[in-house]
Parts: sequence; C-alpha cells; structure tokens
Amino acid sequence: MANPNRPKRITILGSTGSIGRNALEVVRRYPGRFEVVALAAHSNIHLLKEQIEEFHPHYAALTDENAAKGLDSKSMGVTLFSGPESLSQTASVSVDTVLCAVVGAVGLQPLLAAIETGNHVAVANKEPFVMAGRLIMEHAQAKGVHVLPVDSEHNAIFQCLQGHNKRDVRCIHLTASGGPFYGRPRNTLENVTPDEATRHPTWDMGEKISVDSATLMNKGLEIIEAMWLFGLPENLIEVVIHPQSIIHSLVEFNDGSILAHLGVTDMKFPILFALTWPERVEYPMHRLDLTTVRELTFAAPDFQAFPCLGYARHAAAEGGTAPAILNAANEAAVTAFCERRLPFLSISDIVREVRERCTASQEYSLEAILAADAEARKTAEILIERQ
Repeated sequence: MANPNRPKRITILGSTGSIGRNALEVVRRYPGRFEVVALAAHSNIHLLKEQIEEFHPHYAALTDENAAKGLDSKSMGVTLFSGPESLSQTASVSVDTVLCAVVGAVGLQPLLAAIETGNHVAVANKEPFVMAGRLIMEHAQAKGVHVLPVDSEHNAIFQCLQGHNKRDVRCIHLTASGGPFYGRPRNTLENVTPDEATRHPTWDMGEKISVDSATLMNKGLEIIEAMWLFGLPENLIEVVIHPQSIIHSLVEFNDGSILAHLGVTDMKFPILFALTWPERVEYPMHRLDLTTVRELTFAAPDFQAFPCLGYARHAAAEGGTAPAILNAANEAAVTAFCERRLPFLSISDIVREVRERCTASQEYSLEAILAADAEARKTAEILIERQ
C-alpha cells in the first residue's frame, strides 16, 4: 500500500470523462492527500490541457494522434504518449493506484498493463471484466495487486462483504434504477432518441453507460463483472429494480440476514473509497439525510421489454468467449444508435443476432478473447448496415 507519510500517487485513464472528472474533483477536495502522476484521454485536448495546468502530472496521453499534435508537451512540462498504445504506456507508469475509467473494451490492455507493473487498480470500466474477468483476477493475484471496484453497485457489494466469508453468501442483489424507460412497454420504445435514452433519472453518467442503463444491458454486464470480482457463480447474482437508487446493492447471507449499502447518487463516494481504501476518509460534501427518504421500492426486471439483461445472463452461464462476443456486439450497436444509424429497439436485436452467428469458444486466453471480440464487431457492423 501507499506510504502514509506521502501523497498517494495516482494515474487516471479517462480523465476527461464523467468518472475522471469526478475523480479529479475528489483530488481537488483533498489537497496534499493525492499526487496526480499521469492523465490520459481520447481527444478532448482542451479539457486535458486545463487538467494538466491544474494538477501538474508528469505524464499525459491522448489516444487520438491528431489531437495529440495540438498539445505542446514540452511547454506544459509533461511526457506525452499518443496513439492506440498510449493508454497502456500510461498505465505502466509506476504509481500507487491506476483509476481505469475509459469506456469499453479499449480498457482491457491498459488494465492488464497496470497490473503487470504492480500498480493497484481502481476499476470503473466494466467491459474488460466482462471480456476477461478471470484473466484479470488471476493476473492481479499473481502480482499481489488489489482490484477495487468503482461502480457504485460493486463498490457497495465490496463494502458489504468486508469481514464476511463468501461461502456464507446466499445471493447478491444488484440494484437497478430501471433507467429512463422503466415501466414502459417495449412497443412504446420504437422511436426513442439518443437524447431520451441518455436522460437517466437518478445518475449523471457518460453516453454509453446511460444507453446501457436504458436497455438494462448495464445490469447484465454487471452480473458478469460481479462473478469475477467476488468469485461467485452467475446463479447467485440477482437483479432487482430500485427506482430511488438509494440502496446501491445488497448481500444476502445464508442465515437470512441482508446487508445493504445506502448513499446519495454521487460517484465521488465510491471513487473516494476506492482511492483511499483501506482507510475511510471523512467526506466534506453532502450526506444522505434519511429523514428525507420517503420510500424504498423494489420490483423484478421485465425481461420481455428489456431482453438484453437475459442475453447477458445466458452469456454469463455459457462462459468462455461468450461474454466477449456479447460485449462487442453491444458496444457496436450502442455506438450505431448514438450515431443515429440504428433504432433503439434494434440494439437488443443486434446483440441477439451476433450471439447466434458467432460461436463462442471455451478457450480462455487473451488471444481467443480478442479474436472473438474482433469477429463479433465485424459481424455486428454487417448487420447494422443491413438495417
């Protein structure tokens, strides 16, 4: 762990995104506790420049090489990495903790690179775990690296499991708000726009995760992520709709006891926990006022209206490269929807068709996973063009 007598040295992959910006707000509110060593983004050069000027990292990265040409690294006093390999190069810089907050499968190789260096990781990027969760956890164990979940649901489960044996777990309950279309029949969603799909009722999130929440695919991906993070089989992980988003997840034990994690809908809470664990640091911002909580309601998910959740559960049960195929198909379909090349309801159709056309392998190697990912993306793009 970090030396308690010096600031914790951190790298943020995806510093200009929603999680990255929240993480830097945490750093801003705790002067002297953290040292930002490296920041990485895709193409938002203007915001990255502002972050460099404020936090003075030693390293910076832009995966978009054209955008990188506009950053004068020498005058800004940083070593600049650019291009497709820049995330892995940044993740390989030796620090205390790497916060992985990029979106999608692109985060897999940098996550593995961070672990290989011996950096502890705080993970807000669920797609690598969906693709290769077993490889990640085995690699982390071999390197003696801690993997701290930043997703509010998995962070909640991590906290509820502290001091308990996973053999005593009867079930994990992942809570879901239901997204912006909770309670609506599927036949009313045909003409949904990206603006509507990303208008989440309780969380302020990035575009891709907001659309995944609207289709409930996000919860399916979280089932697979939870399997590997907590070493539990798919049949011990359930999803429950909780529109208030006050309970972030629950753990039910064999004796009938259920532990729940409650909190406000603010990603800075799980980010702070992951960056300061095993300490609990006083939070100088707003708290949950229980006297204002009027109701806590729960419901079963509607698998017919939101079939992506079922597709994810089937992929989790099949194992091998099936989750990688599912994830790649979903990423391609969500991108096409956000670019208005695909109707909302066709996201689940593309996922189902790709799963039917691409045969999953039980070989569980990085090479097999990446090959399955590439094949699924190619198949998805062909199907999207035919829409």
